[in-house]
Amino acid sequence: IEGLTRAGHQALALGARQEAVGYFRKALLLSRDTVSPRLQRACAFNLGAAYVETGKPKKALEFLLQSQPLEKESGEHLGDHHFNTEAAQEGLRDFSKALECFGKASGHNGTSQAGGRAATHMQMGCCYLGMREPARAARCFLDAAQTYMAAESPEAAAVALSRASGSMLQSRQFQAAEIAGVLAQCRSLCETVPDPALRGKLYNDIGLGYSQLHIFSLAAESFEQALGLCGGELEQDQHQEAALLQNLGAAYNALRSFGTALGWHRRAAVLHSTLGNRRAQGQCFVNLAYACSQLGNHEAAAENYLHALQAFRDSGDMQGQWQACEGLGTACFHMGDPQKAIRHYQETL
Repeated sequence: IEGLTRAGHQALALGARQEAVGYFRKALLLSRDTVSPRLQRACAFNLGAAYVETGKPKKALEFLLQSQPLEKESGEHLGDHHFNTEAAQEGLRDFSKALECFGKASGHNGTSQAGGRAATHMQMGCCYLGMREPARAARCFLDAAQTYMAAESPEAAAVALSRASGSMLQSRQFQAAEIAGVLAQCRSLCETVPDPALRGKLYNDIGLGYSQLHIFSLAAESFEQALGLCGGELEQDQHQEAALLQNLGAAYNALRSFGTALGWHRRAAVLHSTLGNRRAQGQCFVNLAYACSQLGNHEAAAENYLHALQAFRDSGDMQGQWQACEGLGTACFHMGDPQKAIRHYQETL
């Protein structure tokens, strides 16, 4: 039960909500073979909270009610239980009502502890995101990170900082230097994260953040660190690897290190082909063609734009087809065939 519970919380941290539900459901089934009603209620609480995360309030309420603690028990989940039951009853729609419940929850003994307060800040941040107020969400996540650090929980602090940076970028109310500082803090904590899957996800998110800030050297470095932590045999791992390879190629294109970018583009295109991701493969061909054109190899650029065009046609991506045709026109022009260039340009009209 302890192992399944740890795996469930880890899956939630990785954003794998359905996987978390599976772990918590198995833990609850095992707990029913024990003679501990308290353990059964704790497992029911975890499953109910996971259903809240997946946006299934009716299922959540079913298990949260099963986890209703006795009045004489003031266990650490009391405050959280109050919030999650209310959130489930509200159907996860009335986020302002949910925020009121956080205020009530904070008065319980469990959430008076640092870890409980940090968890409350995280949940408030999620509510503010649901209300489309990313600036407030960012401040909640930053408060959570600070509290986790005070509680000597660097792994949880890293997750909170990652959520904060994403919200800051989404809100557009923060200076680039502020966001870069949060990303740097998160990056410095990554080595303390023991789980390689979570560490890889954090590095990938950091890389995406640096990319949005146009700090491509740190983006490329973060993507490479993430790449070194993936490569499993599961299809989900391969999809993550393909996305990282594609991100790396794009980062090196932005750094104008086109020779280095070629290798990443080719590896990404091959893996996307294996996985059947024709649209993503088409974008890899576009990136590869652009790198070739910048290196003066316009024939290779034209060939890759053709591959991209076919991939976009196969996937029904009209904007991608327009992009590929425009690139083909430019490549043909540089190859000294203006009539063919005009034909391709006309396809974009």
